[in-house]
Amino acid sequence: MTWYLPFTLLELMLCLLFLVLYGGYLYRIKRLAHQFAQQANTLWIKAALRTLYGALIMVALLGPSFGAMTKEIRTNGKDVLLAVDLSQSMKAADVSPSRLEKVKLELSSFIQQANSDRIGLMGFSSSAFIISPFTYDNSALELFIQSLKTNQAPPDAAQLAPVLNLTLQKFQDLESNRDKERTKILVIFSDGETFGENLQLLAQQMKNKGIHVFCVGVGTTVGAKIPEGRGYKKDKDGQTVITRLESDPLRLLAKTTQGDYFEMSQSTNELPRLVRAVNAVQSEVRQTKVIEVTANKYFYPLLAALLLIVLDVLWTLQVLRI
Repeated sequence: MTWYLPFTLLELMLCLLFLVLYGGYLYRIKRLAHQFAQQANTLWIKAALRTLYGALIMVALLGPSFGAMTKEIRTNGKDVLLAVDLSQSMKAADVSPSRLEKVKLELSSFIQQANSDRIGLMGFSSSAFIISPFTYDNSALELFIQSLKTNQAPPDAAQLAPVLNLTLQKFQDLESNRDKERTKILVIFSDGETFGENLQLLAQQMKNKGIHVFCVGVGTTVGAKIPEGRGYKKDKDGQTVITRLESDPLRLLAKTTQGDYFEMSQSTNELPRLVRAVNAVQSEVRQTKVIEVTANKYFYPLLAALLLIVLDVLWTLQVLRI
């Protein structure tokens, strides 16, 4: 059995707050019963019932997956690595609801339409890191995509050099005698700001390794403010920072590696073109693989919890006689 952990710190704090408040409620009823010289034993029946269905809801949120089975699939020899910019500028709202949220929404559509075998997920700002290794399991990948947040990466400006270095390393790790023939694709989603470094040498290495790079510029040239706390990010002079899409480094990288550049803004969405471009990249390997798949069984504990909630509502118990 496997479990996915979609909880954020805020959600855990809310759960803790609920437990504290509910504990206070039980304590208050117990004190009232004591003041009226009565026993509140029936209260614990309700408490046990609510604790049970609360635990079942938690289990459902964890997403239990079990009942593994094998599945035979035909592969087309194409691996895609998705790199998502998680720098603070991706919180800007010139693309609604924000640049990062728009990317997450479109990525869910992309992985359903892309003609690829394995897809991996990387996050980056001033450094790059793997969030999901290459996988055939699109359902698991979507959970990782929806969990993307800017606080997962250092709060520094985005750099492309770590992305390209990590991409070269990961594709090299995958290589075997057979995998050398597989098509390798990197798709970068970023607002392109302040990359700074000279990427020509790394871009040439990507081209030599046969890695196609597609870049998606997210944002607008007009730009927007960067939310920070209750206000907006300011520079060292106290001026509000405006982040704008800077597409030139993304365009140059895509051109050098025989890829292509696309844009995503409030008025432009070139995701369909990106999907067609990725699908058009030819692959010479055709294989049949047997993989192990699991299904998310959250429905069963959730259904049990709902039945217990209905029972809790319909079943009234007299705790105190006043």
